Amino acid sequence: CFCLPDPGVIRVVVFEDDDAVLPCSFGSVNIEHQVFDWKKDGQEVFIYDSGRTYGDGLSGQDKQFEGRVEHFPDLLKSGNASIVIRRTEVTDSGSYTCDSVQNGVSTTQSRIELIVDPVLIEGRPLILAAAPEPYVTILDQTNDRALLQCEVRGIFLKPEVEWQDSSGNILPAEEPQVSERGGRYSLQTTVTKTDRYRCVVT
Repeated sequence: CFCLPDPGVIRVVVFEDDDAVLPCSFGSVNIEHQVFDWKKDGQEVFIYDSGRTYGDGLSGQDKQFEGRVEHFPDLLKSGNASIVIRRTEVTDSGSYTCDSVQNGVSTTQSRIELIVDPVLIEGRPLILAAAPEPYVTILDQTNDRALLQCEVRGIFLKPEVEWQDSSGNILPAEEPQVSERGGRYSLQTTVTKTDRYRCVVT
């Protein structure tokens, strides 16, 4: 079961060498001229300051993340401070915070627990079950809604994937997307934060 606590910690699970999107929303406020700061267990991951970022006028980023972290410039107007970590490593696993900074005072907007699972067999994850465990990611969210993605990996026969609410009702979703890398299927849906949801794979 995947729950959306508000406030709470969002759990993001990816496989090593995949990209990880860490969501952070300021509501509908335009943040193009604001400051937001991403940290991992005290390490500096990414900072945005009125158009400047690490490598573009700002220094101080931890070497672990140099050249691998990006934000979404086109989404700043809608309050989206999410970032993507490219080519994740197992050592990227940990607790992340997204803070807004105003007049030197930081306020946490999002808390993320990132888990990067190692790839175990010939570049493919080791999955023993007939129906692999799905991985859920929040791609975007507002105060009352969230865009969820359910991803099934490491299989080569197309699975049946669907989103259900707490009553077992199937939710409307986009057509499943097949990764170019093969063995990966994803299904997206937009939900409200007033219920509990789960991704079912058969």
